[in-house]
Amino acid sequence: MQQIPEKLVLSYSFSPERRHALYRRTLAVVIISQIFGGAGLAAGVTVGALLAQQMLGTAGLAGIPAALFTLGSAGAAFLVGRISQRRGRRAGLASGFIAGGIGAAGVVLAAVTDSVVLLFIALLVYGAGTATNLQARYAGTDLAPPQRRATAVSLAMVSTTLGAVAGPNLVTPMGAFATALGIPALAGPFLLASVAYAFAGLVLYFWLRPDPLLLATAIRTQDRAETAPATDSPSIPEPPGNNRGVAVGTTVMVLTQIAMVAIMTMTPVHMQSHGHGLTEVGVVIGIHIGFMYLPSLITGVLVDRLGRVPMAVAAGVTLLAAGIVAATAPTHSMGQLMIALALLGLGWNFGLISGTALVVDATPLDTRAKIQGSIDVLIALAGATGGALAGVVVAGTSYAVLSLAGGVLSLLLIPVVVWSQRITPRS
Repeated sequence: MQQIPEKLVLSYSFSPERRHALYRRTLAVVIISQIFGGAGLAAGVTVGALLAQQMLGTAGLAGIPAALFTLGSAGAAFLVGRISQRRGRRAGLASGFIAGGIGAAGVVLAAVTDSVVLLFIALLVYGAGTATNLQARYAGTDLAPPQRRATAVSLAMVSTTLGAVAGPNLVTPMGAFATALGIPALAGPFLLASVAYAFAGLVLYFWLRPDPLLLATAIRTQDRAETAPATDSPSIPEPPGNNRGVAVGTTVMVLTQIAMVAIMTMTPVHMQSHGHGLTEVGVVIGIHIGFMYLPSLITGVLVDRLGRVPMAVAAGVTLLAAGIVAATAPTHSMGQLMIALALLGLGWNFGLISGTALVVDATPLDTRAKIQGSIDVLIALAGATGGALAGVVVAGTSYAVLSLAGGVLSLLLIPVVVWSQRITPRS
């Protein structure tokens, strides 16, 4: 692992006030990067399926973009986690965002040249931005006190809302801008994504100093070398490894990801096939992404105060409600679809923050980033599976069947967390 100068480590190790100030500064940098990252993320979510349907000529394969960029995010999550463990959050996150920007530019080129092969390759690379956008939530927890870890995650996530909500609502103007440049309208949002991801990477590369993970690890190493009693040490407490906590947190995030991606991916296709325009699709997806991230401030506090497990159960119940509302929505009803996609985003938010807090609680600093990267690989693969199967399910049955299936699947996380509580005494 890359080293931080001992003098700098000591200056933070023996000054809780200075370390807290750095914690707040780290969160501010992550927040700025996440605003741009959210805008980059929104492009693929909003028009990825529509662009694939246009280029492939069939709705049955419209789930492929979500599958590809989530599959690409799986590989990126692994690499970003390994880079972060060895060289720090700054190097890992900046690399991932810049790669995502290159992928978004590749999607635009694929649309211009009408190359399906290039589209698929570019979507894989574009997935690096999605993975990095998720892994940035961990950067805020490295220097956070244990009782504020979920709140730190929520602060990092809520900032994504600004870009993520603005992105879908810029679909129409970006489409017009792209058309003026001789680029297919549906590729317009990927122009925005390319610039936004690049800016997010540059913000982290230049401003995330000193690196929070490297510093937290160095402080822990320094404190271990001290002979002072643990009660007198201002160090950041080191959680013991807890495989069960990691497994439960991972299960919560994987199941919520499958349910969310499956329903979200096919909603634009479902709407357009029933006469809704791109502006209406942008509004619904914008609301969905808003509810994925905007409630994070409240969710983080609830996870810290009420507990990780109750909020994980709430995630399952909320996602079931989303599936039922989406399945029963009349094809002409914008209102019910907006409610369904809002609940879908909220349930995902509950699951991601509670699951992330469970994982952070259960992982030591020495291996934290590597484990987190591996877990995000599973989350990405779950999303890829949900996205790939969503188009097939809708083509073979209906959007209503897909929505109900996603809602019921999410309920499986409830027995998992209840089981973990029965065999693990609550601390």
